[in-house]
Amino acid sequence: MTNHNNHSQKKKVAILIENGVEDIEFTIPCNGLKQAGMEVVVLGSRMNERYKGKRGKISVQPDATTTEAMASEFDAVVIPGGMAPDKMRRNPNTIRFVQEAMQQGKWVAAVCHGPQVLIEGDLLPGKQATGFSAIRKDMINAGANYLDEPLVVDRNLITSREPGDLAIFTTALLSRLGYGGKDAALPDEKDTRAEWWKIADAWGGSTKGEITKGLNTALSGERYSLEALEQYAEKESDTEVRSLFQEMIANKQRHIEKLETYLDRLGEKPSLAANIANQYAKVKSAFTGSDDIYQLRCALGDVQTGIGDIGNLCAMYTDPVATAIFKEIYHDLLKYEQRLVDLYRARTATAVKPPKPTTGAAV
Repeated sequence: MTNHNNHSQKKKVAILIENGVEDIEFTIPCNGLKQAGMEVVVLGSRMNERYKGKRGKISVQPDATTTEAMASEFDAVVIPGGMAPDKMRRNPNTIRFVQEAMQQGKWVAAVCHGPQVLIEGDLLPGKQATGFSAIRKDMINAGANYLDEPLVVDRNLITSREPGDLAIFTTALLSRLGYGGKDAALPDEKDTRAEWWKIADAWGGSTKGEITKGLNTALSGERYSLEALEQYAEKESDTEVRSLFQEMIANKQRHIEKLETYLDRLGEKPSLAANIANQYAKVKSAFTGSDDIYQLRCALGDVQTGIGDIGNLCAMYTDPVATAIFKEIYHDLLKYEQRLVDLYRARTATAVKPPKPTTGAAV
């Protein structure tokens, strides 16, 4: 990225920090703004402290605190996510600073859990906004019109959901601060065909190698699950359960195709672990019984393991394409978990009938 600023006056941007910040959600906007030639000022709650990231990748001493900072001196404020916003919202000076910035028409950009600060400051009523899925209901209760989109801009408020949106989020902020055009080498924020992961990588985000590793981790899980489901379906005598297994098999095949296609688009191939994942499932199934309820429980257990594993991948990489695939797998697993548990409860309720009431005997 070239250092270039379309305006002679250097723009000044505050980035808030607290312990537990999602490292990459601080790093990418900070680097993107600096590379664009803007002045970045890090604001914490306490001056004499080094703030550490949630994943241990950053350790930052602030330039000043929100106590003495004046919103009028800044052009924009960035609120990164992670566990930091839960601490930021407890500091009345931080809330006052963000409220003043919003009221003065400064750009306020919040990502992931960052909108928790906006909630505390009563800044969301009537606003279109987004944020991490875990705080969706909190944002709605605070009066926001929540949109599940990579980028939502409403007047001077810019919001995004997760690490996969960071390149788009930062580009949107840069363009509104006057940085853009041919010299900037940045795509339009609405360009879904852009290789956003490359831009994020240039600002300190996930490398192609890291993204490839994540895709192969997901591919290993899906290939393992596919083989296991095929084994369960073969042993299952319950027609309704077997039908659900077959539906899940087709779903896994679609996921595998998407993961393999994207790996190929990146010029990468499935890893050895991904290629032999199905063998582990074959070995495991060789030692399992053929009882119908047991197959159902095994499938449920596999799905629940998958929810945990893919859920972690959803928030790890700064690539919107990979993140979208991971989220699709995650939501499908949640759907199938519920259908499996409904069948399990129905079958076990039939299998274990409650005992008939008996009259008490005299002692």
